[in-house]
Amino acid sequence: MSEFDIELLSVAKSFGPHLAVRDINLQIPAGEFVSILGPSGCGKTTTLNMIAGFNTPSRGDVRIRGRSQLNVPPEKRNLGLVFQNYALFPHMTVAENVGFGLRVRGARRAEISASVEKALRSVHLEGFDQRYPKELSGGQQQRVALARAIAPRPSLLLLDEPLSNLDLKLRESMRAELKEIHETLGMTFVYVTHDQEEAMAMSDRIVVMDRGVIVQQGTPGDIYRQPASRFVADFIGRSNILPISGCSRSGSGVKLSIEGGPTILTSGGSNAPGPISFCSVRPQSVKLAGVDEVPPGMNRLEATLRRVTDFGAYAELEAIIGGGHRLILHHPSLAPGHALTPGRPVTLAVDPSDVRPLSA
Repeated sequence: MSEFDIELLSVAKSFGPHLAVRDINLQIPAGEFVSILGPSGCGKTTTLNMIAGFNTPSRGDVRIRGRSQLNVPPEKRNLGLVFQNYALFPHMTVAENVGFGLRVRGARRAEISASVEKALRSVHLEGFDQRYPKELSGGQQQRVALARAIAPRPSLLLLDEPLSNLDLKLRESMRAELKEIHETLGMTFVYVTHDQEEAMAMSDRIVVMDRGVIVQQGTPGDIYRQPASRFVADFIGRSNILPISGCSRSGSGVKLSIEGGPTILTSGGSNAPGPISFCSVRPQSVKLAGVDEVPPGMNRLEATLRRVTDFGAYAELEAIIGGGHRLILHHPSLAPGHALTPGRPVTLAVDPSDVRPLSA
């Protein structure tokens, strides 16, 4: 028996002349919550559909628990599926919807009843069994769809943008619900989304795709703190991305010359996996400092404030450094009568460990 629930081995998928997925390799251990993250058209849903059996790879192999699935139809793969549209039967009660897959399989009534009760309990919908979909909120309908997927006790659960139809507050609530359900069931989850906050909030591992290839994978923290390319740095969270005109090694790290001006930043990070073309600095890593308050070893930048936005819990400042480049920084909440006004010169400090060299 393989140690991996899912393996994609040099998998590619073409639709006519269009190559949607390009020779990707991915291994997912049992019990992991993996999010496949990327913009529209990057190949993430096509990848999920190849795991589910709705698309056949043009080349490569899809294995589930060590066995090739190339000639196995979707209904024989023991997978649970949850989609963006809940696809509930409006004329059926919640219990009938949740038990539908078991009835199709010919399960006995007692088994269906027990499985439905357990599935509804898992998604916190006890007592809703006799309601109809039209009597439920969007979040409740999504949980019914989830209960229907897990009632037959699949070994894997595939989820394709399941929260995208919900409003912001409900999405945030359902993220926590899904993570709790995953931890309770111990089942392997493969979750497709274009929403990086969803992926960061729930995943054990994030697989970032762009233009049909996997560009980086790792824990949410690693992806956020150590992006491998400009695309990843820009797609995961907010980042200041600065073009580089030259770089050189020094005893303390890599010295990066910012294009178009005299600014030089020292990075304590490793080189990018290719020629260094950019560097990234997260807004929370840029600190406002007094003229004489930049500690030794820190990057010092002279800038001019351009914009100050008070969000209450924190303030977002936009500053312009040499070469006309913009830096966004997050500052603690502003006191009444503060002196941070547009046009004011400021001194900024950035730790070299927070400057990430990037390839194009």
